[in-house]
Amino acid sequence: MTKTIDIDVVVVGAGNAGLVAALAASETGAKVIVLEAAPWAERGGNSRFAGAIFRTVHGGLDSVQDLLTDEAKQWSDRVAFGPYTREAYVSDWMSVGQDRPDSELVDIVVDNSADTLRWMRDKGVKFELTVDKLFDPETLNTGQVYDMVPGGAIRAAGEGVGLVQNLFDAVEADPNIEIWYESPVSSLIVEGSTAKGVRVRKRDHSIDVLGAVVLAAGGFEANPEMRLRYLGDGWDTVKVRGTRFNMGTVLQQALQVGAQPAGHWEGAHASPLDNGAPKVGDLRYTDKYSRYSYPYALLVNKHAERFIDEGENQVWLTYAKTGDAIRKQPGGLAYQIFDQRTAHLLEPRYATTNPVEAETLEELAGKLGLPYEQLAQTVAGFNASVASDAEERFDRFHLDGVSAKPVGQPAKSNWAQPIDQGPYIAYTVACGITFTYGGVKVDSEARVIDTVGLPMPGLFATGEIIGDFFYYNYSGGAGLTRGAVFGRIAGANAATHAGVAR
Repeated sequence: MTKTIDIDVVVVGAGNAGLVAALAASETGAKVIVLEAAPWAERGGNSRFAGAIFRTVHGGLDSVQDLLTDEAKQWSDRVAFGPYTREAYVSDWMSVGQDRPDSELVDIVVDNSADTLRWMRDKGVKFELTVDKLFDPETLNTGQVYDMVPGGAIRAAGEGVGLVQNLFDAVEADPNIEIWYESPVSSLIVEGSTAKGVRVRKRDHSIDVLGAVVLAAGGFEANPEMRLRYLGDGWDTVKVRGTRFNMGTVLQQALQVGAQPAGHWEGAHASPLDNGAPKVGDLRYTDKYSRYSYPYALLVNKHAERFIDEGENQVWLTYAKTGDAIRKQPGGLAYQIFDQRTAHLLEPRYATTNPVEAETLEELAGKLGLPYEQLAQTVAGFNASVASDAEERFDRFHLDGVSAKPVGQPAKSNWAQPIDQGPYIAYTVACGITFTYGGVKVDSEARVIDTVGLPMPGLFATGEIIGDFFYYNYSGGAGLTRGAVFGRIAGANAATHAGVAR
């Protein structure tokens, strides 16, 4: 038995992108139903697991004070950061993506980023500074100022949990919006290339919800079969850093009814995750198993060989590709090794597990199961190439240019310090996938484009289900901003299509 319900706008997915789309549609006068595959206790999609950085154009610390909560402002005299210009934002995005992202779509996100954050603030989303993400601020010396990376300076208060709670509070207070839980979409309802609604799968019946459609259901990162099919060998066994509900079902349905695929289908946001992390994201820990202090470590594989430049750039511009580099190593594992020069620089999230500790490299190799002679050779070769004044020039907050070029090993471009002061500590890390880069093609109006290059009437999309934004790598915080910017566009345009927009 199939029931039928008519609504102005139906939003598929209840994460950051979908909830923003629902609020934007309601703001223009539409009646909205939000469909969430998860039960109430697991609602919020990948957004709930996020560190919740929003990469945005700004003019420096003073220019974002109006975004911050009163509690967040307590850090204003202990941190500093310069402007993050439009040009810098676009450059970061395009350079890490090797100039492949759609420049028109990137420009839309960048140019609307600041206004969208203030719109979200007005809807009840609280923002703060990212002061305790990459290090413990209590380690600052008295009077010392933390010069933050401008592109990663702002996040939702309470990270993903706080972001999702704020958005649900706004949605639940809106009389125009209704949320259905445990309501996965099994198919899209189309006539020709025109979307008429979606079919919702319940336990003993189906419901056809008819109206303009906004797809915001995420990618296929929780589906091992699709990861293997599109990303390649070894991806079916990686850990999932987010929700278990992003199975790619809605994405596949969109392609089957004629949506054009776009973007990097062999690419994904994949970061270093503690090997002790659960196989699929656990809301008790959200992102707390992430391991991002590797710029201050030596990262070796099970053969005790280095395989990347740990200090290539600021961590927010390298972490999303480092997980894949780890995945490619024997056994899909690697080891972050710190000594007492840098052990105090570990970010607070490392506290969720205990490291392997040893007084000597030989003891450490034994505990990790690494070949000691090769580890000793790797460390000795690296140490020999570190400049004699490296300790004096070391700058934890900036690209310091303190490099090392050991023979037979990758270079380390910044933060190169000898690894020679025990006791040593090490963390075993694996690849954790957050989201996939391939998706449906959209235009500047968030309309889904079909395989002959025309907009599909009544069908809009936002968030991780859309492609052509990220290739090979990712600048931290751009994803949530992309979802919010295009969520506003998609929601407003879906309402216009439904004929209710003011």
